Amino acid sequence: MTNLDSLWQAYIADKNPTLKEKLILHYAPLVKYVSGRMLIHIGQHVEHDDLVGYGIFGLIDAIDKFDNAKGVKFETYASFRIRGAIIDHIRRMDWVPRTLRQKNKQMEQVYNQLEDELGRQPTDEELSEKLSMSLEETQDLMRKSSVLSLVSLDDFMEQNYEASFTSLVTNRMDSPEEQTERQERKEMLADAIGKLSEKERLVITLYYFEDLTLKEISSIMKVSESRVSQIHTKAITRLQGKLGRYKNLLFA
Repeated sequence: MTNLDSLWQAYIADKNPTLKEKLILHYAPLVKYVSGRMLIHIGQHVEHDDLVGYGIFGLIDAIDKFDNAKGVKFETYASFRIRGAIIDHIRRMDWVPRTLRQKNKQMEQVYNQLEDELGRQPTDEELSEKLSMSLEETQDLMRKSSVLSLVSLDDFMEQNYEASFTSLVTNRMDSPEEQTERQERKEMLADAIGKLSEKERLVITLYYFEDLTLKEISSIMKVSESRVSQIHTKAITRLQGKLGRYKNLLFA
């Protein structure tokens, strides 16, 4: 039995505040990692240290509610809670007004229409003209849409919370129909990503498939963190329309 296992057993036995503090300190790097990844969505709106502060509340909640009898690793459960706590704070700051969802849907439709007409990815200027918006307004809409995708994902995950963790625990075999549908979704996602620019594909790959943080991607690509965030935002705008009802596939 490791020292960490012993610490958990001791804490579960009597909920001693001193032991809880030790657990918080041990898992603090996990909060920094999760918040560091979320910066790619909201880095232009909030500082990393603020996200870490929000995430600590999620970690504390996870320690209080963790049930090791379910067979899920604490890090998996805590990451979910940390992410949720950060998004709760985003909601309270009212960064996602009701009209944004409608504007975001319109932008997706116009983007896909232009791409079909032009036979290539439209520029920001072309998209702005079609939307009858200024370039600055269009780029601002893209940035806010990145936050919207994050909040929409959280809604999706909350609705499927029990199912998500049940599948982690039971590791059941999917039916042939489910396996076929999963393969079709993978092919749809691969096709959509394949149509992105080289830089967009790289950001998507490093972030969603290699699990790197914004800072790590910035270092690899040798561009600023804000530039990585901009590239990510444009890639997500393009992918959302193409994936349709499977738009949550990339973020799950």
